[in-house]
Amino acid sequence: MNNTLDIESITRINDVEGAIGHLYKHISSSPAVQNALALAQHAHDNQFRKSGEPYIIHPVLVASIVANITGDEAMVIAALLHDVVEDTHIGIDQIEQDYGSDVAHLVEGLTKIDTIRDAQLIPSNSDEKLVVSALSFRKMLVASIEDVRVLVVKLCDRLHNMLTLSALTPAKQHRIAEETLVVYAPIASRLGISFLKNLLEDLSFQYLFNEEKQAIDMYMEENFRSINARLSDFCEKLTKMMLENGFNEEDFEILSRVKHHYSIYLKMQRKGISIDEILDLLAVRILVKKPIDCYRVLGLVHLNFQPLSSRFKDYIAIPKENGYQTLHTSVFDSTAIFEVQIRTYEMHKTAELGVAAHWKYKSGGNNPISLDWLHNLQYQNESVEAFYELIKNDLFSDDISVFSPKGKSFTLPRGAVALDFAYAVHTEIGDTAEGCLINKEKASLLSELHNGDIVKITTGPKKINRCSWIDAVKTSRAKTSMRTNCNQRIRTIDTETGINILSLIFNTDPVRVDELFVQTHLEDQRHRVPNELDLLKETVNRFSQELGENKRFGAFLSRNRYRLKPYLFASLEVYSNTNVSDAVFDYCCHPKTGDEIVAFMQEGKAHIHHKMCKHASVLIEKRTPMVFVRWKAQHYFRYHLIISMQSAQGSLADLLTYMAKMGADINSIELGKEKSEHTQYCEMEFQTLEADINRLRSKLEKKGKIIQFFRTDDAYRNQG
Repeated sequence: MNNTLDIESITRINDVEGAIGHLYKHISSSPAVQNALALAQHAHDNQFRKSGEPYIIHPVLVASIVANITGDEAMVIAALLHDVVEDTHIGIDQIEQDYGSDVAHLVEGLTKIDTIRDAQLIPSNSDEKLVVSALSFRKMLVASIEDVRVLVVKLCDRLHNMLTLSALTPAKQHRIAEETLVVYAPIASRLGISFLKNLLEDLSFQYLFNEEKQAIDMYMEENFRSINARLSDFCEKLTKMMLENGFNEEDFEILSRVKHHYSIYLKMQRKGISIDEILDLLAVRILVKKPIDCYRVLGLVHLNFQPLSSRFKDYIAIPKENGYQTLHTSVFDSTAIFEVQIRTYEMHKTAELGVAAHWKYKSGGNNPISLDWLHNLQYQNESVEAFYELIKNDLFSDDISVFSPKGKSFTLPRGAVALDFAYAVHTEIGDTAEGCLINKEKASLLSELHNGDIVKITTGPKKINRCSWIDAVKTSRAKTSMRTNCNQRIRTIDTETGINILSLIFNTDPVRVDELFVQTHLEDQRHRVPNELDLLKETVNRFSQELGENKRFGAFLSRNRYRLKPYLFASLEVYSNTNVSDAVFDYCCHPKTGDEIVAFMQEGKAHIHHKMCKHASVLIEKRTPMVFVRWKAQHYFRYHLIISMQSAQGSLADLLTYMAKMGADINSIELGKEKSEHTQYCEMEFQTLEADINRLRSKLEKKGKIIQFFRTDDAYRNQG
């Protein structure tokens, strides 16, 4: 059922015959494909890759990947010919004459990507961080490519390049991997091709963060049997549960997996945790036939396993922008927590292949499609969960009794885990707990306890912060202690960040900044400085006065010298008294909108990290210059639009590019409900910061005839 590639086979192929054989496993040998293959072989004759292999192997294997994913002949031919125009005298006109306008259009788009790349990406001999220009390249790419099929072929091209990266020098490996992670993996994600996105991320990860990858590999190897046993046992329980509740064997399929490496690493970075603390490391996917069955299965899962209520998401009722539909929940099962995804077989095709499912399973033709959300490549915000129910679980649940090895009894609420017991013994035991024995058998600290269990906690020398486990424990004592520890950790980070920000403003040593806090009696305010702009400005004013009193010409200290100027970048506000040319997100932690963030000044740019990022901690400790950063408070207005456009190739892409430049964020779109030979209707919902509906109307009228247009958050007053 999984639409994945046979990566091992592709990697092992190193001869032309093997590559061609692999291609014809996935697409029939039509005259057009045969001719394109012959042309590509002729064009790349006597050309070799860095590995020493004939160059022709590359386009043939790219074409086979495209064929596997889409089954689209025009895309396969374009993949075979994607380097021909650059390497020979054959032009686009000749390709159009021999293979038709559709193939020529795709090849031209692929050639255009290389042109944009050359213009936007910094030279390989430059010392500038690649991430800055890679972000610009990605933005240009999605704004200028009219046919999404071009991007799909390019992603397959990049995948094969990543699979053969070992032949290049370490410097080039790092550069190409970085470009892949910043440019291509996010595009694969927004196209909904999840397995391709995961492959590109993991392949990049091994070149960019090799030590971290090895550590995760080692953990997986050491815990291989345990992980497999837990997954197998949970799948057996789910299968039995479904068979006992009206499902037949042919009605469903259960797949199990471990979170992919880069995803594990990102979660560790964002939450500042170890791999042991990742709650959804183990996951199962239940596939059923009908949408209503998804909700039936969800009910059974929640009735048979204890759910983590804060981790439930319904993407079936409210799909993601790229069409992704699945129910997500997380549940306890004895000694482990499992993420459970429930979807139909049809939803699974879309989730695995995204936009590529359009060709493989639906139309099967060569019609180009465009995606409204492609022009808004951003990481989406996750809701911030409130933690206020400190005692509800203690008061309104059945109790159990468990014992220490010496026979002392402890009363805990039903559903409590071993870590709850540790905190019940003593706060210090909970803070330093490393592992446990339940009835003399080694178990996880998140193992659920039962009446009569004998529990022994093993501790270490240091306090361990487990910020991601607060929802997993049951008792208010454990929750409160863990939250206090995490708040202390954040306070320490904020304190050091405040010192680094002021150190840059005053161009002085951080030790001197600490002295100034003491002299001005503001030492208790240090942790608030990175989060409160008014307090930062007040502190700057007090420090400048303190410095002025010690200088002969203190009265002439210009306030402008320390005045903080605002710099606005998309959804961010940066304040600094030195010039900030740009704000960029580093790929080591990918903070999402609303996450707690910090900003480091490097080469005139503000580099944004998640506050809990391990690399950010290192930079803070090294006293890297920092600036004040916060998310911009924005109020969006929602609109409904029906517009009549000219029925021509690229007209929708042109409209969407135009709207992206207007700052519109499209939430849903439907094309061609009614269509004539010359016009087509496009209906969409979008949001923008623009509140003036008349101003918006005048802009949109440049692109077509408006049939209906009104504010959905104020429909009656603003109809137009």
